[in-house]
Amino acid sequence: MDLDRYARQRLFGWLVRGAAALVVAVMVMVVAVTIYRGGRVFITDPAIAVTPPGSRYMLEAEGGFFHAVLGSVFIVGPATVVSAILAVSTAIYLQSDYSSEQFSETVNMFLNVLWGTPPIVYGVFVLTVIIAVGAQTSLFFGIVAIAIFQYPIMTRYTDEALRAAPDTVREATYGLGATRFETSLITVRAALPGIVAGIVMGFARGIGDAATVLFTAGRSTNMPAGPFEPATTLPVLIFDQAMSFNAEVRSHAYAAAFVLIVAVLGLILASKLLAGRYARFAPGGRHS
Repeated sequence: MDLDRYARQRLFGWLVRGAAALVVAVMVMVVAVTIYRGGRVFITDPAIAVTPPGSRYMLEAEGGFFHAVLGSVFIVGPATVVSAILAVSTAIYLQSDYSSEQFSETVNMFLNVLWGTPPIVYGVFVLTVIIAVGAQTSLFFGIVAIAIFQYPIMTRYTDEALRAAPDTVREATYGLGATRFETSLITVRAALPGIVAGIVMGFARGIGDAATVLFTAGRSTNMPAGPFEPATTLPVLIFDQAMSFNAEVRSHAYAAAFVLIVAVLGLILASKLLAGRYARFAPGGRHS
């Protein structure tokens, strides 16, 4: 019997390690292939990332994809700011100082459902609104769609960070006669590492998403001309170029994928560094 128990334990250990190794191997392969194929193109001609597209860009790769870089920044940047403000406000309200436990659990259940909703659903929802108001796809509606997509992600990160803050922080502030608002500010400061990580993660998810903006921001080979004009992003550009019959256009897709994956990896690293930096201000955090 003991031998069977230990054999099952060893088998389970091998399966767990094998599954972990498989996941890591697939991730390394995806990153390595993208960096290898896209990095070669980007190193050969790094100016393509800061060069506007030509009139026949999608047919002959004339020019670069600077329009998609700007489109990504102009859509995801404002969306992240709006979503972060709403997410932090919602997470604060869900704490026991403002809401009952039942209400908080109900809202968190809906937020978990929204987090698991495919991004394309958000795009179709905003597209329905666009059609209803008689508007056209534009940078503005891309911002709206990405903000809605990021909102549950940032809210859940922030809520968990606030819940993980030591109870002694609230008790001490209330003991000093602080108001609920003042206590919330102190609690946010204590939970800052997790909140910053959630905001950066939301930005990374937003900048790497294509389905949400596919129906809302439209497609364009022009530089972003205004908030109510069509714009494109790097993921949408990669989707379009990867299906081209022209090998040079497909090579630009790999270069754009290289820029995108480096940006996402950089943001994830930044979230770790910022979380460690702001941990010094949390109770019990590291002090230099």
